[in-house]
Amino acid sequence: MPAVPPAAPDAVLVVDFGAQYAQLIARRVREARVYSEIVPSTMPVAEMLAKNPKAIILSGGPSSVYAQGAPTVDRALFEAGVPVFGMCYGFQLMATTLGGTVDNTGSREYGRTVLHVSKTGSTLFEGTPAEQQVWMSHGDACSAAPEGFTVTGSTDVVPVAAFENDEKKLYGVQHHPEVLHSTHGQQVLEHFLYRGAGIEPTWTTGNVIEEQVAAIREQVGGSRAICGLSGGVDSAVAAALVQKAIGSQLTCVYVDHGLMRKGETEQVEKDFVAATGVQLKVVDAQERFLAALAGVSDPEQKRKIIGREFIRVFEQAQAEIIAEAEPGEPVEFLVQGTLYPDVVESGGGSGTANIKSHHNVGGLPEDLEFSLVEPLRQLFKDEVRMVGQELGLPEEIVQRQPFPGPGLGIRIVGDITRERLDLLREADAIAREELTAAGLDRDIWQCPVVLLADVRSVGVQGDGRTYGHPIVLRPVSSEDAMTADWTRMPYDVLAKISTRITNEVSDVNRVVLDVTSKPPGTIEWE
Repeated sequence: MPAVPPAAPDAVLVVDFGAQYAQLIARRVREARVYSEIVPSTMPVAEMLAKNPKAIILSGGPSSVYAQGAPTVDRALFEAGVPVFGMCYGFQLMATTLGGTVDNTGSREYGRTVLHVSKTGSTLFEGTPAEQQVWMSHGDACSAAPEGFTVTGSTDVVPVAAFENDEKKLYGVQHHPEVLHSTHGQQVLEHFLYRGAGIEPTWTTGNVIEEQVAAIREQVGGSRAICGLSGGVDSAVAAALVQKAIGSQLTCVYVDHGLMRKGETEQVEKDFVAATGVQLKVVDAQERFLAALAGVSDPEQKRKIIGREFIRVFEQAQAEIIAEAEPGEPVEFLVQGTLYPDVVESGGGSGTANIKSHHNVGGLPEDLEFSLVEPLRQLFKDEVRMVGQELGLPEEIVQRQPFPGPGLGIRIVGDITRERLDLLREADAIAREELTAAGLDRDIWQCPVVLLADVRSVGVQGDGRTYGHPIVLRPVSSEDAMTADWTRMPYDVLAKISTRITNEVSDVNRVVLDVTSKPPGTIEWE
């Protein structure tokens, strides 16, 4: 089982009622330098309280509080003396559980809404304007607050859009303070944490490192571990963190599966080893992966095959490492750079849909012979970068654009062949070169380059008719991969990338731009 840190003394529990925003709430709490944990709404209140949380936040969710089978919460949660903050569905659940009124009025609010704050000096709204933009997403509305609560906010259609009970330390808002569209949302959240719950903002990435080092040492003991380096920041930071915990008990394995971008294998062998001094074993498995993927075009099947072959290669590496190990040092653990978004999108969050299996989560074979060590499983991408910086990894590794574990295998829409991989590698290298030359590496979170291998379009090259493949550019901006928007790149940069790709990469005669946000699209095409 993955090593998950125990609740810290000042931990805030985020109760997930089935919305992916629960993960974003946890992220915002951490931005306030307070440690947070996600727990499912199905967890009994007694178990929540047994964690000794400093505060509890009830997330939003897709249900109506009156719907049959909708998530509920025991009234004991609000009578335990622990500060509670309800957001959206959590707000309505608090209201109905404590005797307030929530109605289906037919007046829905979705998107940007003006909140009228009636108590600007209240615990939540101190120092914020009387009218402020918030982000709403609800059909039901609270028309009467529970007894003992003070109404602190309303909208044009909702009479009770925020309430507070300082005596019992219970607070709620109808909107989503965790999203950036709520202009004072972070301030309201921090008011709850600091003023309502009395929490000191002391949690840092240094705490993450200390907690995980202790957890890793306890989990691994005297055994050995191997870590699969993918070339990305996640696996690099995970490996550096585990090495800090167990030192020479860790051996990193880099599988050259033939699905990496141009020059990345050499970069892993040089930069990461130089920065960390880890033991690195390089396995050339290109032919094995190409043979396993031959004729496969379904993206889920690709992911599962790649995940399976990774494990099998690791098992072979394990046998070799065992043969070289000292007696009494079994190789029992596999280190992975699994992150929160990976878990959520693979259906690991309470009530969340399985959008796609991640190779670290849904793509692992059932007969896995390793116990997993996943020190980053509770973190978002930006937090991982901060941990990497704290560990002293070089900027080239820490700030590297995200790259999927299955590599270019899921950036080819269609069958995977060596020729198609080489074609995509060249197009991707050109795009990355031009983004770097334009100084856009930090402005663009990542720019997947996709080959539509099963699509051909007519073109004119060299005064002749061509029938080539399209290349898709997918530049996106994001903080944590939970949501993303396409990046508005300068036209001259796009033009240069397009011109170079169509001039320099054979069998490509068209470059297109993906301008879809997430949601509804995912960042990767497959």
